[in-house]
Amino acid sequence: MFEELKRPEYVHVLLNPLPVYATAMGVIALVVALLMRSRPAQIVALILVGIGCFSVWPVSEYGEDASHRVGTMSNTDTQSLREHEERAERAGWFFCVTGSLAVAGIVTGWKFPKLATWLTVATLVAAIVCIGLGAWISRAGGKVRHSEFRGEK
Repeated sequence: MFEELKRPEYVHVLLNPLPVYATAMGVIALVVALLMRSRPAQIVALILVGIGCFSVWPVSEYGEDASHRVGTMSNTDTQSLREHEERAERAGWFFCVTGSLAVAGIVTGWKFPKLATWLTVATLVAAIVCIGLGAWISRAGGKVRHSEFRGEK
């Protein structure tokens, strides 16, 4: 198993659901926390969103490292792989902005509670957008190795 963890394509596959799944869990927790008006629950939810959004960085790094190898062993044209890479590059920055909003929402809570509430709501909206972007990126990524996603019969 440890030998597999040295292969970037394997680590990429292990980590690639994290940005969407952790961010989605954070969104659910954030909605509940805002409805409850619980600052401690909001902090936990913001941490979840931050973990999900900032996990884009290692997912992208391992994906880039694996790109050539996956392209050479893929049984499809490399168009899907290029499309997946382009989408990740175009949208990845938004995950980092959203993660930064989450951190700002946590940090400002001690000094500026009203600002923290606005940052928390802004984080919620941005995190919902991140889930959509993650699905958009993933759709192209799924076509790389799964013919059932390509519409082929």
